[in-house]
Amino acid sequence: MSGTQAAVVLGASGSVGNALIKELIRNGSFKPIVTLVRRSQPDQVAIARDAGAELRETLVPAMDPAGLETATREAIRSLQGEIVGLSVLGVGAGTAKLTIDGHRAVDVQLNAAFARGLKASGRVKHLAFMSAVGADPTAAVTGSGAAGMARYARVKGEAEEAVKKSGPTIVSIFRPAMIIGSKHTPWLLEKALPLFSFVTPAQYKSITVEQIAKAMIAASLRTPAKSDVYHYPEMMAFSR
Repeated sequence: MSGTQAAVVLGASGSVGNALIKELIRNGSFKPIVTLVRRSQPDQVAIARDAGAELRETLVPAMDPAGLETATREAIRSLQGEIVGLSVLGVGAGTAKLTIDGHRAVDVQLNAAFARGLKASGRVKHLAFMSAVGADPTAAVTGSGAAGMARYARVKGEAEEAVKKSGPTIVSIFRPAMIIGSKHTPWLLEKALPLFSFVTPAQYKSITVEQIAKAMIAASLRTPAKSDVYHYPEMMAFSR
């Protein structure tokens, strides 16, 4: 990384997004930090102010694809130096109750719009994108859309394909399994799963919101040579 680097973030209001903003502020290498959010996040604004960091909120109240793409381009226009995009946007809970089109409207269409905005700016070479373990654009579209089921994997896989097609030259995809510290993860699972980590395949091990954030930031500090997919072992290596 040469000089300063700005970070443009989508999904800042979620559990991983909140951890990501805190880590970006703590890291101190990203000036400014720009968030694209439906509504202001006062706690993040206060943390940034107390730390002497510059956090710019770009409000996109409707959070529709066209509006988000435009807002992304406009936010980047005023930035100097190198710029990296980071997205942790996704439906956090209740995907079992959504139609597949409702799920796609957030995970696929909004992320694709963000990726298009980054690319259209002509200023962003790298997007760090959070998906989910098991993402597969060829998985079945029938059945439950709950996390871990085939339809969920299908939407996550489609989101990955969309950002790779629409976005910057290099896309780093992060695929966590169970996320500890997410408000959408049942507390019982948070307590129980780590007890069985010694028999859990590496890529399916649970990971904290802070570890995901640190991994995405580490990958963003220096643009990778190529697009790649990262699971638990690689994310832990990054976060160290």
